[in-house]
Amino acid sequence: MRNTSAKKMPEGMERGKRKINWKVLSRVIKLLFSSYPRLMPLAVVCIMFSAAVSAIPAIFVQKVLAVVTECLDTGVTDWAEVSGRILPMVCILAGLYLISILFTTIQTQLMAYITQGFLCKMRRKMFDGMQSLPIRYFDTHKHGDIMSHYTNDIDTLRQLVSQSLPTLLQSSIIVVTVLGIMLWYSLWMTLVVLCGVLLMVIVSGKIGGGSAKYFMRLQAHIGKIEGYIQEMMSGQKVVKVFSHEDKVKEEFHEINDELFRTSYRANAYANMLGPLIMNIGNILYVIVAAAGGLFILTGIQNYSVSALFSGIGMLTIDIAIPFLNMTKQFTGNVNQFSQQINSIVMALAGADRIFKLMDQEPEADDGYVTLVNARIDGEGNVTETAEHTGQWAWKHPHGDGTLTYTPLRGDVRMEHMDFAYEEGKTVLHDVTLYAEPGQKVAFVGATGAGKTTITNLINRFYDIADGKIRYDGININKIKKADLRRSLGIVLQDTNLFTGTVMDNIRYGKLDATDEECIAAAKLAGAHDFITRLPGGYQSELTNNGANLSQGQRQLIAIARAAVADPPVMILDEATSSIDTRTEAIVQAGMDRLMKGRTVFVIAHRLSTIMNSDVIMVLDHGRIIERGDHQKLIDEKGTYYQLYTGAFELE
Repeated sequence: MRNTSAKKMPEGMERGKRKINWKVLSRVIKLLFSSYPRLMPLAVVCIMFSAAVSAIPAIFVQKVLAVVTECLDTGVTDWAEVSGRILPMVCILAGLYLISILFTTIQTQLMAYITQGFLCKMRRKMFDGMQSLPIRYFDTHKHGDIMSHYTNDIDTLRQLVSQSLPTLLQSSIIVVTVLGIMLWYSLWMTLVVLCGVLLMVIVSGKIGGGSAKYFMRLQAHIGKIEGYIQEMMSGQKVVKVFSHEDKVKEEFHEINDELFRTSYRANAYANMLGPLIMNIGNILYVIVAAAGGLFILTGIQNYSVSALFSGIGMLTIDIAIPFLNMTKQFTGNVNQFSQQINSIVMALAGADRIFKLMDQEPEADDGYVTLVNARIDGEGNVTETAEHTGQWAWKHPHGDGTLTYTPLRGDVRMEHMDFAYEEGKTVLHDVTLYAEPGQKVAFVGATGAGKTTITNLINRFYDIADGKIRYDGININKIKKADLRRSLGIVLQDTNLFTGTVMDNIRYGKLDATDEECIAAAKLAGAHDFITRLPGGYQSELTNNGANLSQGQRQLIAIARAAVADPPVMILDEATSSIDTRTEAIVQAGMDRLMKGRTVFVIAHRLSTIMNSDVIMVLDHGRIIERGDHQKLIDEKGTYYQLYTGAFELE
């Protein structure tokens, strides 16, 4: 169980970091426009037009009031004359609103399509990139936290694209447009409004900063709790076996309470901000009304942009009244702008996590030797062919432009190999061994001795620090990883079965295998009998990693999956560890048939499964301390002899 007593701040959530991450925001916007280079500009135009239209009614109100004031001052009461001046303005405004409705409809439909399409592309990029990551990444990151990128982080990105960014753009356009209109009509009244808005900005910065800080932490805490839940679900049997329920609940409650505290603080700040800004806006509305009345009564000169063209006059009622509406509109959009900042900060925290996953260095592969179908005649001459012949060769290009072909035989040699998962902590020390084509090489040793590490290096799941591994005389660093792994068959101790039929899971070893080939592989592995007894036979559906099968049956399917691939080299990592003794006898015969003519590396605790090995390597703390066949090691009466006679047991 993990130690959760220490209160550590989530990675990347520094205490002082509370501002918008402009670099991440810029990247999101660039990705949006590059993903939809035509639709995004159209959506932006629609948003800007709709925002501008919603900001200009004050102009028409002012003009209508000016006409009414003029008519009252001159004593004109003829409706026909007055309506002839007012109705055209009303019609123009109504027409603009109709066009705005059309643009708003287009914009909402476009953003719905763009948002879902963008998320689809982001998930695709994440998943495609994840497939290229090295095994080391998955060994060092919690699977639940990785999964939260596809759920919680993507959801915050959805809110950013569909709501926050359009609202932010719309509010910005309205604020700028209304500010321009206010400056056009009255500098003094505009200054009164700006003083109130300055107070709103200060309050928004203080409260919004605290909210943003906790919203950023909230994203990391959500990933943390999802990772813990996933870990406990996968280890539920272990939890129950050791009666660890109370401890698990205690740890979960601590993590959950930590999430609650962060979420509460984030939302407390956010929920406080809206009412404060709204009430400041209401107070400002009263102040603007009072100031407008005072300016009119005192006859103060009205400085404005329009005065530059028409001359400076006095502030009038037809300017003061629209200013009240513009004040409401201005402060309302400033409030909306400040409210969106928190959503944007939280979304950018999620986007930053997504980009960190996408920016992970892919698995390095500088190999250039490839595996090709070949025809090999009796004299050993190799000819490359596009047809599947059952014969393979390594295609090796050289610097002078020539090509050489080496038949795939399964000759594996390790020379003075050192390896460490972490710098300074060497796991393998000067390991040298060889496996000739058709040989069965077994590794024996305590847990942590380095047995599985050796097989991981053959696959190039990890690269060695020093020494060389040669495959058919070729340094495996020169072989493309996909081609290298295609030549290897692996059966792991921990089986992984996928949702689908039994046939689908066997065919996973060779996607173009026929049903007959899959059935033959199952027979070879000893799985055919139990499969035919399943309700649907080979078409039986498997779910939840084959939870409806026994552990031994799942392992047999995994062995059949390796058999259908028909590789020249097999790696069996505790392949029969989950199979009972009776089943083991059935499987062993199939395994012997499977291993015939192949180079095989076997890791096993049961010495009965490796007694017929050509070479047995005994490892201890990353070093080979004994090597030889079964009889030779028995005669030496060393560690292997003690294991075989029961004088010593593996841990």
